[in-house]
Formats: sequence, C-alpha cells, structure tokens
Amino acid sequence: MGAVVKVAHISAGFIAVLVGYTSSAAIIFQAAASAGASQAQISSWMWALGIGMGLTCIGFSLKYRQPILTAWSTPGAALLVTALSGVPMSEAIGIFLFSSGLILVCGITGWFDRIMQLVPASLAAAMLGGVLLTFGLDLFVSVNSQPLIVGTMILSYLLLRHRVPRYVIPVSLLLGTALAASAGLLQFEDLSWQLATPVLMIPSFSLTSLLGIGLPLFIVTMASQNVPGVAVLRAHGYQAPASPLISWTGIVGLVLAPFGGFAFNLAAISAAVCMGEEVDKDPKQRYKAAVWAGVFYLLMGLFGATVVGLFAALPTELVMAIAGLALLGTIGQSLTVAMQDSAEREAALLTFMITASGMTLGGIGSAFWGLVMGGAVLAASHKKRPPKRS
Repeated sequence: MGAVVKVAHISAGFIAVLVGYTSSAAIIFQAAASAGASQAQISSWMWALGIGMGLTCIGFSLKYRQPILTAWSTPGAALLVTALSGVPMSEAIGIFLFSSGLILVCGITGWFDRIMQLVPASLAAAMLGGVLLTFGLDLFVSVNSQPLIVGTMILSYLLLRHRVPRYVIPVSLLLGTALAASAGLLQFEDLSWQLATPVLMIPSFSLTSLLGIGLPLFIVTMASQNVPGVAVLRAHGYQAPASPLISWTGIVGLVLAPFGGFAFNLAAISAAVCMGEEVDKDPKQRYKAAVWAGVFYLLMGLFGATVVGLFAALPTELVMAIAGLALLGTIGQSLTVAMQDSAEREAALLTFMITASGMTLGGIGSAFWGLVMGGAVLAASHKKRPPKRS
C-alpha cells in the first residue's frame, strides 16, 4: 500500500512541475533576453528560480504538513518581457529586490492574511475553477491535432479513474509518451545536459524603474498569483497562515534576486495538481506530493536552461492532455463548492466567468478581478436582504 501512495505522490509532484515549466518557461527566457541577458545569465535565472521554488515547496510543506507549492510569477514575467526592454541588467536586479522587499513587508505586517480571511469559500472555489478551466478545455482541443495520443490518454483515464485512482495519471502519461515515441514525436536530438552555474549580478537602482516596473511587478505578483495561491489552499480546506508564507517568499526573493530570481509566490494551478483525491485519499498525506514537487524543482534549477530543451522535446498536445486530466477532479470539486450555496451562487458564477475570461485591467489578471466583482455582488446582496426578525 505504501508503494502505491509513493507512486501517486511522485507522479503528482512531477506533473505539477511539468505544468509549471511548460506553461511559462519560455516567457522567462524572453524576459531575461529583454534585459540583455547572456546565455550564462539566463541559465542563472533558471537556476535561481528552480532552487528558490524547490526549497520553499519542501520547507513549507514539511512545516505545515500541507501541499503548499510556490512558483515564479508568470504574469510578472509577461510584464517584464516588454517592461525590461532597454533596461540594464543591473537595474533589473534592483527592480527584483524592490518588489521582493515589498512582498516581505506585506507578509510581516499581516494585512494580506487578514484580507484572505474575508474571502468566502464559494468565491475562492469559483476563482480556482475559472483559473483551471482553460486546462480542462485544452485537453479536448488537443484531440484535434493528436487524436490517437490524446484519445488514448482520455480513454485510459475513464477506464482506470475509479479502479486505480492513484495510478490513473502516471499510467495515462506513460501511454501518451509511448505513443508519442512510436510516432517519432519526441525530439531529444538537440538536448544536452549540463549543470547551471549561478551568476552574481550587482544591482543598481533607478527611481523611474522602481516605480514604473518594480511597483507593477509587486502588484501583479500579489494580486494575480498570491491571492489565487491562498484561495486554492482555502478551497481545499488547508488553513496554513498566509502571512508567514508571503514573508518567506519575499525573503527568498531578496536572497536570489541578484542571481535572477525575479519573483516568488504561492502557486495556484500547479498546486491544485497536488490537492486532488488522485494524489491521496487522505488530505493529510497530500503534502508529500508537494515535497516531491520541490525535489523536482531543485533538479530543474540545477540543470537550468537545459530544462526548456527537455520540455520542448515533448509534444505540446501531450503536455496539455496530462495537465487537463490531472486537473479534471479539482475543476469539478471547485464548481461543486462554488455553486453549493444558493445565496452566493450568482456572485460565485460571476467570479468563475470573469476569471475564466482571462481579461486584464491595469496589468492585473482576471483572477483578481473575478474576486473583486464577486465580492462586490455578494456584499451588495447581503445589504439588500432584510434583517432577520427575532
């Protein structure tokens, strides 16, 4: 029995890392290139991010015995792709330090934790469902271009889902990989393995850059990453205090920023992979999957830029399919919780739809605005209700 649990934990941790890297690693490279980074510096960025995420995943999960995953700020990286154009690398490092310092202040003061306690479970679950919906849809979109590979993976999932739930995701992944290999779709020819070497980059500070890039990076990371990250934990019944988690991501950012660690935050999408019943029937044991994810993050960091070549070797459809299958259960559970209370259903529906739309306002992603709109509707509906008579 122990071996079964161990396989499920390892596979969930690996898939979480797979989802995280394949969804946005290329954006990190673009952001580094915008600041004029050399190949050695880009490799250092990937080293710093992998080491930072690995240490925090392992540390948080072991301390709180909860599946707590961290990630780089994907919307933050997208912001940097355009914002860092023409900005010297030294100023970029100063921006990273400034943003991480602000994140640390948020954690120490405790205001972020107090705000998260006000978010109803229905809205947190609706936002999570909206964030993950794209992955569920991409599962079936990928059938168009690779019907045999993805169709076989879906069929194996449906056949094994209730019989061997702990094995279903790794078996589907192995089947898909085998079919991709037989079709000659695995491109490992140009892959070279080498350890990354961290490069210390001395910061410089410009008020214009700090306010024009550092402040937006901080806001985007907090609103579009940390808010959903805490909401995912709450939606699955985990109550780790947010403030210490936020504080430590800020500290790690301050330490690793000079090596390219531009922003660390709580994960949402990849974290959800480690929180479903497929990982472990016992919610108290699912933290082990997050620990394994941390181990894989450390390995990814040690090999730095080589990681991108590894994931690029896998067919896009295969990655989309395994991510979608791994998250189906979480999407269903999120919608169940979101729509459970009829009094909060309208607000939850709006939160779900706005989040799923992918809209951005002021550089802040749809997850934040979904919560804002849902919260406003919920507050307004509470005001309109007549007080209960005693």
